[in-house]
Amino acid sequence: MRIPVSRKSLEYRPDSSRVVARYFMNGEERAVQMIKRIMEVSDQDVHLMLIKTLRQFARRHRNISEVLIRHCQNLESIFMAQGLAMDDLSEERKMLIGSYFTMEFAIESAAFFNPSVMEDPVQEGLGEGEKRIILSFRATGEGHISSIVFRRAVIHKNGDIEAMPIGTQIEQARIIKHKKYSKTSFTEKLKEMEIPDKYSTLVMDNLKDEFSYPDLIDSIKTVLTNNHLSLDKQKAVERIAWLADSYYEIHFSMDTDITERVIFPVSEAESNGIEDARFTRFEENGVHTYYATYTAFNGRTILPKLLETKDFYNFHVRPLHGEGVQNKNLALFPRKVNGQYVMLARVDGINNYIMFSDRINVWHDPKKIQEPKYYWEYIQVGNCGSPLETDEGWLVITHGVGPMRRYSIGATLLDLDDPTKEIGRLKEPLLVPLEEEREGYVPNVVYSCGALIHNGQLVLPYAVSDYYSRFATVPLDVLLKELKA
Repeated sequence: MRIPVSRKSLEYRPDSSRVVARYFMNGEERAVQMIKRIMEVSDQDVHLMLIKTLRQFARRHRNISEVLIRHCQNLESIFMAQGLAMDDLSEERKMLIGSYFTMEFAIESAAFFNPSVMEDPVQEGLGEGEKRIILSFRATGEGHISSIVFRRAVIHKNGDIEAMPIGTQIEQARIIKHKKYSKTSFTEKLKEMEIPDKYSTLVMDNLKDEFSYPDLIDSIKTVLTNNHLSLDKQKAVERIAWLADSYYEIHFSMDTDITERVIFPVSEAESNGIEDARFTRFEENGVHTYYATYTAFNGRTILPKLLETKDFYNFHVRPLHGEGVQNKNLALFPRKVNGQYVMLARVDGINNYIMFSDRINVWHDPKKIQEPKYYWEYIQVGNCGSPLETDEGWLVITHGVGPMRRYSIGATLLDLDDPTKEIGRLKEPLLVPLEEEREGYVPNVVYSCGALIHNGQLVLPYAVSDYYSRFATVPLDVLLKELKA
C-alpha cells in the first residue's frame, strides 16, 4: 500500500547574513606583535579607532563591546608573559585590542540541514488544535564548521506549518567549565579513548577521587614540565585536557530570542563542528527535560556527547561513556522503559542496536536489532531521531543508504515493553529525494534528526541533500497499519 506523504511549502535555507563575532587567534608570535602595536597608540587615537570600528559593527551584534572585552581577556597569559598588566588598560584599549582578535563568522552560509523537532515548553496563546514547536538545525559555515541553531514554528489544526519571526542579533553563550570530575568515570573514558595507562596515570595519580578543572590542568602542566616525554607521550597527556574541556555549561542571556542563540563549538573535541543533534523531550515523574545527543568532531576523531536543558537558556554538556557510544547515530528514548534509560545506536556503522542503562551517560552491552534488509538500505541503516511513543509501539523513523549512496527515510515499529522486538518495518522507503531535491551539498539525500506526532499526523522535518530543510506530514494511522501488515 502506498503511504500518502504531504510535502509542505515551508523551507529553511542557508542565510549568509547570520553572523557571530568569533574569537580569532593567529598564533602567539603574531599576537605579541599586535598587542605591542596597539600599546604604542595614544589614548586619543585608540578612542578614534574604536569609534570607527563600533560604527561599522555595533548594529550587527548584541553587546559587541562585551564581546571585544572578553576576547581581549583571552590574551591574559600573553600579557603576563610580556610583563603587561591587563588591569591597567582602559576599557577602550581593551576593546580595541579585542577587535583585532575577532572576526565575523557566517554560521549558516553553507548549509542549514538535519533538523530535529520538539514541543515548545511554552504553549500559551494558541488556537484549538495548534502546537508550538522548536526546531534545531545543523548550521554549517566557512570551513564546514557546524553549530546548533534554533527556530520556532506553529503547527496549525489543518496541518499547515507556520514559521515564527527570527531575531536579528545572534549571541554565543557564556561558557562555564565543569567544576568537579569523578576520577573513576574520567579514567574510564580515557581508556575508551585508548590512552595507555602508562600515560594517563602520570596525570591521574596526582589527583583526588573528585577533582576540579584547575586541579587537572595543574597536574598536566606538572607532568609536561617535569618529565622528559616523547612527542607521543606529550600528545597523549594533552588529550587528557581535551577530554576535560568536553564538560561544560552554556548560559544565554535572558533577553535573547531562541532564534538568536547559537551553540557554537567550544572545546578542542568540537573544533571542526557540532554535528546532528537529536533532541527529545524526556519525561520522568511528570518533569520534562530536553536532551540531545550529538557528535563532536575535531577533524580527526569523534566524541559522542549529551546536551541537557529545561529552558533553552541554560545547557549542560558532557561526553557519553561506554563501548556502545563510540560511533555516531545515537538516539535517546523519551522516557525510561522498565526503569532504565534506552538508547538506539549504530555501533558498527552498518546495523541498528539498542542499549539499556541505569545512567543516562554510560552505555554498555549494545544489542543488534536490525540489519540492512531491503535494496534501499543495503549499505547501512540508522535512526532519524528519538523514537515516538504510540499505542501500537515505538515508532522509529529510520534512514537507509542504497545504490549510488542515495539516502532514503523509512520507519520501524518496536514493542512498547520490549523495544528489542521489532513489530514491523517498511519494505519501501517512506521518503526519497524528489527530482528537484537531488541537488545540494551532498546529492541524493533526505535525512532527519527527529519528528513528532500531532493531530494524528507524523510531522517530519527533513534535510534536502545536506543543503536546506523542509517538512513532510504522514497520516499516522496509515503508517502504523502498514508497519503492522
